[in-house]
Parts: sequence; structure tokens; C-alpha cells
Amino acid sequence: MTLWSIFVCGVVRLDLNIDYDRLQELVNHHNTLREMLGHAAFDEEPYHYQTLKDNVSLFTPELLDKINQLVVDSGHVLLKKKGNEALRGRCDSFVVETNVHYPTDINLLYDAMRKVITLTARWCEQRELSDWRQHQYNVGHLKRLMRKAQNTKRSKTKSDEQRKKNETLCIEAHQAYLDVAEHYLDKAQATLAKLAEGSVDEFEVVSKLQIEGFMRHAIRQIDQTRRRVILGEAIPHAEKVFSIFEPHTEWISKGKAGVPVELGVKVCIVEDQHQFILHHEVMQQKTDDQVAVSMVREAKKRFTKLNVCSFDKGFHSPENQRVLKEELDLVALPRKGKLSQAAQEAQQSEEFIRARHAHSAVESAINALEVHGLDMCPDHGIGGFKRYVAFAVVARNIHRIGAILWQQEQKREERKNKYSNRAPPCKRAA
Repeated sequence: MTLWSIFVCGVVRLDLNIDYDRLQELVNHHNTLREMLGHAAFDEEPYHYQTLKDNVSLFTPELLDKINQLVVDSGHVLLKKKGNEALRGRCDSFVVETNVHYPTDINLLYDAMRKVITLTARWCEQRELSDWRQHQYNVGHLKRLMRKAQNTKRSKTKSDEQRKKNETLCIEAHQAYLDVAEHYLDKAQATLAKLAEGSVDEFEVVSKLQIEGFMRHAIRQIDQTRRRVILGEAIPHAEKVFSIFEPHTEWISKGKAGVPVELGVKVCIVEDQHQFILHHEVMQQKTDDQVAVSMVREAKKRFTKLNVCSFDKGFHSPENQRVLKEELDLVALPRKGKLSQAAQEAQQSEEFIRARHAHSAVESAINALEVHGLDMCPDHGIGGFKRYVAFAVVARNIHRIGAILWQQEQKREERKNKYSNRAPPCKRAA
């Protein structure tokens, strides 16, 4: 595949919010899309599923950022933006969810043990060892114990005697679950030691590293479950992991109505007054006030005409206020708490109020990103997450250019119809 065809496939995937199965069907049977990919009318060269998946993942976030700059510059030219016209930005963050289930300490332990057992059993089958011939039963055994432990926590009795009895049953169910998990974990460690005695090829080295990684997850979850349920400790938030398979997932509570918590990673964007996204950043383990300055500086590196930017209160800090005033002509960043006389006058100025009124339009950009694929990231790993977000930003800006071209075409058609329907002038009398 050429770079152009890979780029088209990546943009179409995000813009239509589809998976690779649907993308494969489109690129093989949609005539207009195949023309965009550079195929002639009778060219029936097929695209295979794995080919699409492998090639689209070749794009890096850095390359997509450079492409995005070219797309935005082209959009500004299309709008006939004057060279000295300033850009007015608006900055906000939102959560992009990862493809994970709701985490509890016992179902995360089950995820880790399931992978330990299945991967170890697969390696034993390759070596023709019978140590894990009942691995499917072992996984089912763990799952039944996990369900039993889950069900013991659902009683809502008000009787003190029954409550104590339920607490005892809960501890016993969790202890039985942990005991079996530790038994299978010890057995897996013994099997790995046996398998490592012989010669190990490159594939088996990778398998060993994967199994050991899931073992570490399992040991951590066993420790946290025992501390929480049996010893009655509160687990510090910093020690928690919210996904075995997507460890970059964060527990985010933004206080939205009806959305108590979101599982994913926050993304910050800067949009200009022409609805183009100038820059974005994946806020891994960061808060809004920690990215305010970097967002403006990086956006100004790419678009030097940016001189105004608006923010929400969450981006405020005294240091941000001071630094951003040096970077921009106007900083529409509301302060928290009681305002001084100077701060009140600044926030009541006409320019500040105008920027704050225009700030809410950034929610339209966020909604457009979420509609066109950025509601949840299906790609794996933090690298795949960053690539998926970068593709979404490029796809959104290309979509915006398409909307501008369509609007211009509509206006041309309206003018054409207006002049064609005008009555011809009357002939002068001889």
C-alpha cells in the first residue's frame, strides 16, 4: 500500500467511526472510495484485513501532527484568510474512553490469571507437556469462585446479625478465590521453570515475558484484594490499576451529571475561530492546569498568528496566568476564588467577555470528534491511543474543509440560479 492509500484508509476509519471489517468492505467494493485510493474502474485488486490493520498502524502521532499542520494551512487558504489576520483559540479537555470493562480487584485478578493459565497451557502444548491439559476447567473454576465472591457483596439486610454473617461469608468466598488463584500461580511458576530448562527460541522468550507480566499483575491484585476485603484496609488510589490490558487507563471523575466516572485518558485541544483544531495533547497522568502553557506554546510554534486563547477555570493557576500573559495578547482564563479589584476589571473588559462568550463553541469541536470516532479508542496500548487521537484530529479538520467546500458550492449555485431566473431587460421601442 502507498502512503496515500494508507492515509485515506485511516481517515475514513475515523471519519465514519467504523472497525477494520467495515473498512475492508468499503475499500474493496465502494467505487468512489477506490477511485480516491488510486484504482481504475476495472482494477479489482483486493485489500486484506490484516494488510489494512498493519499498514494503518504505521503512521506515527508525530507524522500525523505534521500532516495536520498542512491541512489547517490549506483550510485557512480556502477561507481566504488574510496573512496578518490573528487566530483566536479556545482550549478545553475531554475524556477519550479506552475499550475496557468496569474494574474491580477480583475481576482484574481473573483477567490476569486467565492469561497466565492460557498462555502457559499454549506453551506446554507446543512442548508436548501435559501439565495444563485441564486449563479450560481451571479457568472456569476461577470464574465460578469469582462470581461467588461477587454475589456475596450484594446483600442489603438491615439486621446486625445477618450483616455479620454476610461479612463472614464474603471473607470466606474471597479467601477461597485467592487460595485457588495462588495455587494456580505457584503451578505456573513451576511450569515456567521447567520450560526454561531447555533451549528457548525468540517466540518462547516473548511468551515467557508476557506470562511473567501477567503474573506480576496477579500478585498485585491478590495483595490488594486481601488487604481490602480481609484486613479492611483502604487501597490508595495511586496503587490501583484499572485495566490489565490497557494499563494507561485512568479513573476520571469530572463531575458531569449522569456520568459519575469515565475510564480513559484526557485529551486537550486548541481550536481556532474557523473551527480548525490547531493542536492536541494526550494528558496522560496530567491535569488541566499542567498543560495550559504547553498547549499554547506548541500551538504558537505551529501557527504563529495565535494571539488570543480562552480557557475554563480548571486551567487556572497563578503561574499559568503570568506565563500566558507573556505568550498571548489576551488570555481569557477566569480565576478561582475571590477576585481582586484588578482581576475583576480585567474579567469585565469587553475583549475578555467576547472571548468567554466564544469559548463555548469548543464543545462543538469536542462533540464532532466524539461522533467521528473519538468516543472510545479501540486500539491497544498508549502508542495506539495517541495514534488514534492524532488520526481523529486530522480527520476532523479534513471534514471541516469538506464542509467549507460544500458551503462555497451551495453559494455558487444560489448565485447562478438567482441570475438565471432574472427576467431579461425590455427592448427599447423603435
